[in-house]
Amino acid sequence: MFGDIMGMMGKLKETQQKIEDTKKRLDTVLIDEQSNDGLLKVTLTANRKVKSIVIDDSLLEDKEQLEDYLVLVMNKAIEKATNVNEFELSKCMP
Repeated sequence: MFGDIMGMMGKLKETQQKIEDTKKRLDTVLIDEQSNDGLLKVTLTANRKVKSIVIDDSLLEDKEQLEDYLVLVMNKAIEKATNVNEFELSKCMP
């Protein structure tokens, strides 16, 4: 029984290390998303941290349009990043 507990603890530590290593790696995986017309582009890491936002000058003339673009494109990018994140972390589980 004691051996079983030690084995489980070892597996738990191994799984935790895999998760930490995967999270670090996901900081280097970039997710690019853009509006349909290419006027707004965002880049996130797979850990959902914003790396860059590129806004075409034409969007600066209409605040509401820019806000709409940001919401739509950011949500699409976050969804993609979340899917990559969840898939990669699920591979760490025994």
